[in-house]
Amino acid sequence: MSYRSANIYAGEIFAGVLEEIESGYRFTYDPMYLKSDNVHPISLTLPLQHEPFESNRMFPFFDGLIPEGWLLDVVEQTWKVSPRDRMGLLLVSCRDCIGHIHMRPV
Repeated sequence: MSYRSANIYAGEIFAGVLEEIESGYRFTYDPMYLKSDNVHPISLTLPLQHEPFESNRMFPFFDGLIPEGWLLDVVEQTWKVSPRDRMGLLLVSCRDCIGHIHMRPV
């Protein structure tokens, strides 16, 4: 398995890093983001904290950014990404998400 990661942005501000790790996934807020004025968690399920979040499954917030239905079919066919490869789907389809949060592959 090749490990991948993405920089997560809240608007234009770098908020943290989502990583694929041996045991699943890790999200860590950037220390400078946590020190900034008027920062908000990227999700209520990922509150502001210095310690990384880890999960053996893709975090529901990030998983919810992945397209569904016919749009997922387009993503799978265009970029040849398996629907089971949640990190791969995020990396190719969530660079310009609807809403405040977006990501860039590292």
